[in-house]
Amino acid sequence: MSETPITGGCFCGAVRYEVTAAPLNMGYCFCADCRKASGSGFIPFMGFAASAVRFSGETRVFTSKAARGGNSDRNFCPVCGSLLFGGIVGQVEQHTLYAGTLDDPSVFQPTIAIFNRDRPAWVVLPPGLTVFETMPGM
Repeated sequence: MSETPITGGCFCGAVRYEVTAAPLNMGYCFCADCRKASGSGFIPFMGFAASAVRFSGETRVFTSKAARGGNSDRNFCPVCGSLLFGGIVGQVEQHTLYAGTLDDPSVFQPTIAIFNRDRPAWVVLPPGLTVFETMPGM
């Protein structure tokens, strides 16, 4: 990762984030929940240690059941509705940031695809990804 922090935020600017560490993972999720939440065929995501991410602004949280049976918490801006990140601030060890919210989209360099079994036929996978039919470790 470069010396410059990774930054991003919502469409209207009410919620911002800054990351000071390299991502733990980057990829595409094709699960039905991510497709519904994003309004697209997938969510491009980046995982970071929670200790490396700082947020400013207030979010609202939508909670649903995750594939592994626990909760999946998605944070969005209450002003513009932008979907920003996963995980409850102060309660998780990792946050998933959604790559569409990056200030510099070139930072996103995916290496994995998860829940490929749910990928719509009209979504073409980029070459070189490690592909998992479900969540790794399930």
